[in-house]
Amino acid sequence: MKALSSNYRLPMTCVLAIDAGTTGVTALVVDAQARVVARGYREFAQHFPQEGWVEHDLGEIWSATLEATRQALAAHGGTDDLVAIGITNQRETVCLWDRETLGAARRAIVWQDRRTAAMCASLIEAGHEDLVRERTGLRLDPYFSATKLAWIAAHEPNVWAQVASGRIAIGTVDSYLVARMTRGLSHLTDATNASRTLLYDLDTGTWDDRLCALFGVPSHALPEIVPSYGELARTEPSAFLGLSLPISGIAGDQQAALVGQAGFHAGAAKCTYGTGSFLLVHTGTTPQRSHSGLLTTVALQHPDGRRDFALEGAVFVTGSAVQWLRDGLGIIDSAAEIEELAASVPDSGGVVFVPALTGLGAPEWDPTARGLIIGITRGTTRAHLARATLEAIAFEVRDVVDLMSREGHVTLDRLAIDGGAAANDLLCQLQADTVRLVVDRSAELQTTGLGAAFLAGLGSGVWTSTEQLADTRRSSGSFAPGPWDPEAHDRWREAVARSRRWAR
Repeated sequence: MKALSSNYRLPMTCVLAIDAGTTGVTALVVDAQARVVARGYREFAQHFPQEGWVEHDLGEIWSATLEATRQALAAHGGTDDLVAIGITNQRETVCLWDRETLGAARRAIVWQDRRTAAMCASLIEAGHEDLVRERTGLRLDPYFSATKLAWIAAHEPNVWAQVASGRIAIGTVDSYLVARMTRGLSHLTDATNASRTLLYDLDTGTWDDRLCALFGVPSHALPEIVPSYGELARTEPSAFLGLSLPISGIAGDQQAALVGQAGFHAGAAKCTYGTGSFLLVHTGTTPQRSHSGLLTTVALQHPDGRRDFALEGAVFVTGSAVQWLRDGLGIIDSAAEIEELAASVPDSGGVVFVPALTGLGAPEWDPTARGLIIGITRGTTRAHLARATLEAIAFEVRDVVDLMSREGHVTLDRLAIDGGAAANDLLCQLQADTVRLVVDRSAELQTTGLGAAFLAGLGSGVWTSTEQLADTRRSSGSFAPGPWDPEAHDRWREAVARSRRWAR
């Protein structure tokens, strides 16, 4: 790590970052040298009311946020040197809460939820996809927020009547946390999160009236769109653990990870292995729209209104496939066990696993696809399935890299990676072998939280430039491509084709 200049505001200045992910909340305390000096974590429950439905209890998310923060502050030994808070969050998940009591009107509908697949198909058949793609840079897919809101309007009229009256507010997880931290005084979201809703116009940077009308969402219920860093809001001590601090950084988790990898310039790329895997490539100050499976998204909005953009390839199921091996099949006791188990065999023995447990993201975008395991023989063991799972993750990312090259005209010289699954050396090597690129693993795997800290520090003056932050990135391993079997990817593509259009 390079030495930093000493022009920081305070020698002992720290920022608090809240990373509200899909399965739990992480709190980090980060010092002015960009080092994580304390952390806390609390998992929360996943709710599956029906096949393909995924929900979160907002009260459980808030409780997890408080507990993770308490743990981090206790480990840090106090709050005297904290100067700001940054928030990053699972994106696309829709939250509804009472503006006065802050109680949840219903469970949040999670980004993984597939209940609106038929609605998306109807909208596509009615000819709305071109409008949506042109205005938002996204696709008509259950992944995004607006169709979830339209479903609530159609199926829960009592709740929606209170949305229309102004009693209930709408937002993503960042908006909900800000509301709780400020005791309801602030209702806002940053541009990176807004750009994932199907309601945001990429050209104007505002909520789009025509899209709001298409999905039946009243614009007065939506949060104010603010920059990703700067003076955004302030916590109320009575609401948030006695803390009175500026909330000076907000970004969706994947954009925050790009920031945490110091990806501030055009051409910078990262892949985060979390519940899903997400490859982002910074494309500069002009949005590049895709017609073959990539998403156009806001990478960052600066306080002066300037916006940076990215192309994104979204893979829905990677780390959650490992969780399924643990919780669904019981073939491992912990996620960390998969590396040793998979390494105990030289290959997958011909087994191919397509982890389309909640449909397929890029490049297929098929919400009706379902998981498939093929190639099983009497010689197949749990070790072969474990290895096939890691190979599947690598192949999913390879497909997105290929798409970036073909459509985004982006040629990567390396792949910077992070996220919990990146701790798996075998996965890193399989990824390097598959994409035929050097894979560079960040020393700090929690780059989503680190990115939120960076934004909070930029917004509060802890750091004065992105160049300072770029000097802080460190690597914990570099993996060069080794021998590989090209036919393995061909078998993978055939298995993906067989998994499609299954659910009805």
